[in-house]
Amino acid sequence: MSNDSTLHAVTAADFSQVQHLVVTDEYAGQRIDNMLKVLLKGVPLTHIYRLLRKGEIRVNKSRIKAHYKLASGDKLRLPPIRVSDAKDKQPKARPQQLQQVADAIIYEDSGLLVINKPSGLAVHGGSGIKLGVIEVLRQLRPQCKVLELVHRLDRDTSGCLLVAKKKSVLRHLHQQLRDDQVHKVYHALVAGRWPSRKKIINVPLQKNTLQSGERMVKVDSSGKPSTTEFRVLTRYKNTTLVEAKPITGRTHQIRVHSQYAGHPIIGDEKYGLAETNGDMRSLGIKRLFLHAAAITFVLPETGKPFTISAPLPDDLQKGLSQLQ
Repeated sequence: MSNDSTLHAVTAADFSQVQHLVVTDEYAGQRIDNMLKVLLKGVPLTHIYRLLRKGEIRVNKSRIKAHYKLASGDKLRLPPIRVSDAKDKQPKARPQQLQQVADAIIYEDSGLLVINKPSGLAVHGGSGIKLGVIEVLRQLRPQCKVLELVHRLDRDTSGCLLVAKKKSVLRHLHQQLRDDQVHKVYHALVAGRWPSRKKIINVPLQKNTLQSGERMVKVDSSGKPSTTEFRVLTRYKNTTLVEAKPITGRTHQIRVHSQYAGHPIIGDEKYGLAETNGDMRSLGIKRLFLHAAAITFVLPETGKPFTISAPLPDDLQKGLSQLQ
């Protein structure tokens, strides 16, 4: 289409009329919802997701879902969208939130931030959540023109979260994720005595979205192949601290694989055991005991392998002390 524009050539003022855009290499591999959040700054996230659900935003003339990954050359159609000033629409982070995220930064260079994400803080706003890590971080660092999530963690999971400060770094790390060059290590406290011989869970997972919008994942032969490696770290009376390495990256993978093994994660209100969770709360473990302890990847700025670890948060560390 001769009148198509490339994504990076479009400004917010253009969106008052229908737009036909061509995806450039810069955006290839990104989920369309994430790209639109950046492109349509000032448009409420709920409105963006509504346009996607209703099929008003199309790629190559077809309806797509929010998790669709863009490819270079894709042709994107946007309906007329009223873009307001993002500063007027975006809720302001409280001083405590700004300080919490600032204190959580455990590594920074010219192109990358690594955050030890606190449990209970979503990675981004949406679905009733006004502010997530990325929105607070953008308010904390208004001088940074680019601040984009490289990957995600569940709201209740703590630990290593990568945030790119350059588009080139984002592309580099997304390519590493696609090439299985990013290696993540989690620590989880699970119910019961995890057998030392049970080192790999390899069962397919199927993701379902309930009418309420809640995501549920279950083991299903028609699901996507999913593999997690487990290793026993410490045994307690009725629980086991394990190391979990996800070989694939499915939604809720470690949580559902632990449940399938008969040893759900402590504090997991979705896939766990209510009675066990209640017992653990009395010992001070009041949330999901799943922590992204370390991540290894090639550092884009140096081209060398790089590993960073996030210390176990105080609340989980105190819980383990009580178990001992």
